[in-house]
Amino acid sequence: MDAEGPQALCNLCLAQVCHSLDLLCSRRADGSMSLNRAPHLPQEVAEQLLHKMATTGILNDTTVGIFRNCKELRLCRASIRYCPVSAEAFHLALCPHRLQDLDASWVPGCITGADIVSGLASNVECRASLQRLTLSGLHLDWEMLEENDGVRVGFSSLRGLKTLNLANTDLTDAALEDICTLPQLEALDISCTAVSQLEALLQCKNTLRSLNAHRLQQLDMSPDRMLFVLSQLHALRHLDLSHDHFAGDERDEDETVQQLLEGSPQVLPHLISLDISGRKRVTEAALRVFVEARSELVFLGLLATRVCSSEALSSRKNLKVTGEANEKQVCEALRRYRDRECFTREALIHLHNLTTDIDKPRPDMLKLVLSGMRSHPSSLHVHLVATACVFNLTTRDMAEAMPVSLITATVAQLLYAMKTFPSHWQVQKNCLLALCSDYILQDVPFDKYSAATLVINWLSNHEDLTLQRMAVAVISILVAKLSTEQIAQLSKDILIMKQLLSIVQQRAMVGVVDSTLKFALTALWNLTDEMPSAAHNFIQCQGLELYAEVLETYHAEPSIQQKLLGLLNNIAEVEELQADLLDEELLEHVLTLLLDSHVEVGVRYFAGGILAQVASRPEAWTLDKELHDTILKQLHTSIMTWTPLEREMVSYRSFRPFCPLLQTRQAPGVQLWAVWAIHLVCSQNKSHYSSMLEEEGVTELLKALVAHPDTHSDIKGLSESVLRMVEQHQSHSGAFNNQTEP
Repeated sequence: MDAEGPQALCNLCLAQVCHSLDLLCSRRADGSMSLNRAPHLPQEVAEQLLHKMATTGILNDTTVGIFRNCKELRLCRASIRYCPVSAEAFHLALCPHRLQDLDASWVPGCITGADIVSGLASNVECRASLQRLTLSGLHLDWEMLEENDGVRVGFSSLRGLKTLNLANTDLTDAALEDICTLPQLEALDISCTAVSQLEALLQCKNTLRSLNAHRLQQLDMSPDRMLFVLSQLHALRHLDLSHDHFAGDERDEDETVQQLLEGSPQVLPHLISLDISGRKRVTEAALRVFVEARSELVFLGLLATRVCSSEALSSRKNLKVTGEANEKQVCEALRRYRDRECFTREALIHLHNLTTDIDKPRPDMLKLVLSGMRSHPSSLHVHLVATACVFNLTTRDMAEAMPVSLITATVAQLLYAMKTFPSHWQVQKNCLLALCSDYILQDVPFDKYSAATLVINWLSNHEDLTLQRMAVAVISILVAKLSTEQIAQLSKDILIMKQLLSIVQQRAMVGVVDSTLKFALTALWNLTDEMPSAAHNFIQCQGLELYAEVLETYHAEPSIQQKLLGLLNNIAEVEELQADLLDEELLEHVLTLLLDSHVEVGVRYFAGGILAQVASRPEAWTLDKELHDTILKQLHTSIMTWTPLEREMVSYRSFRPFCPLLQTRQAPGVQLWAVWAIHLVCSQNKSHYSSMLEEEGVTELLKALVAHPDTHSDIKGLSESVLRMVEQHQSHSGAFNNQTEP
């Protein structure tokens, strides 16, 4: 359960429908999908389904076909924002609906604004019903709008339109003339367009309540003429004359803004919202005059103006302001300017400064950062600052106090940033710093396989030691969280093995004991755990020779030795690779570690595991028989001196590699090591391993050892102890089940 509560049932059902769409649909002749048994969904649910398909990235020419069924899946509001839907698919699937609201912003491919408008105008009902249309980011291709029965089809054909957003399009003066004839037009966004004249706005001066004219770089009007046109918009309540402060000077427009601020309140008397962010020449005196004369003002956009700290603002408690003077202004900027890269970037810079020393969880801020990243997926500037903000907001255990779903979404954005900007050092560093969290990597649900693959591939192309250390740390933890099937898939790539072994060799050559070496050894250990393919790759990459050298180099470092011997245990468990371990010098060194009472039990344990495995098949032994006999004898003697550890030293995915060692025909030393190992992990995590022992038939092998007359008493005693733990677990589980049964 998330801190924000469980997901709504409707949302879960819609997600399942999206996941199962192929099974629920048949294909038409043109390849589009059609629901086999389309239920009559309420309009709101049909709209939520379309939205879910769009936001999960599955809405395209094929899948949008299910909405050709207008009776069962009726739409009034539709968004295909960022979705690859062609003009033909749009006409067939969405134009037959009696739409009231359509968002077709930033649709990739060849679809144009002309395609959208002509398609909507082809539906007589839609001409009257459509009230809101958003086409930002599209090529309008105004000249291509066709005539219909001798009448040119334009925006003016959609007589019901009240809100029109054409920001970041190739809107022309001619198209604006057509738009301004709409009889009910109340809100218009022409930001970042090629419009040069605004006189056309006079045609809708009695209806227009909101005008966004951000960054009109080709505007060709004198300040006086501009102010005259604006002053005639009698119904205007919101005006946006902001400018991209990174793009250069706009002296005439700055002068217009200055005159507006200093002018009479009788100009635009109903204005309650003004955005002049980015207008650096605005003076504090002019702002004071404007604020004091307009008591009804509810919003002022002042980001990057140098006047957002004006004392004139302090007395207006209900006035919302975007700026950089304080946290409230910065967060307001991130909320309002989500779609404007220049302001998102500016606000994030100030948020980063505000959060450098933050020590309290701020999920509200993190949500704003993620929103900015999603809105500008290809902007390096945004992601550079945003990833630094993410680190500030999730470090020092703050992530643990936030909703899990929010941290999951955060990880997805970090991985996206790493993938999108692979060559930018600082972005990669920011992402890895944020990901290097035990809580995030261990407990937060996300696609750990894709993440591991991404970071491993990144590692193979970068040699920076700082980033390498963090990447290896992330990999070592992620690999331990993967399923057996996922590790098997990952292990097929021999380049992964080569890269990790190369890091081990680099660190060993300088003789350091650092986190990079430890994490690389841990990752290799986890990669080869019950993975014969990875074990083969290890041998093929001369890993055995390297590990033998490193064992000698780090003879006084138990933390390193334990990881080295742990991997060699994995190699020894692969029967066809045991011959590679039959090296007299290597085995004698491992035997020395087993017998040295000054060596930690953890090191001696793994040394014993290697020797038990290679000595368990006398028929395959090719070295001196005396060494074989010595190993078997010393195994038993050494193990009986070990003190069981309280801390968890090792964990096992399964006990299958132990089964050959537990046969009644095996030598006592081999049997004892296996039983001691099982007893160790069971005593530390009885519930987990007791079930595994039962499922894999190990309890039967232990019972056979107990019952066999030739089994050594030491082995019988440990085996009986393990069996008692299993029985206790079963009794406890049975009692619990009886208590909870209805």
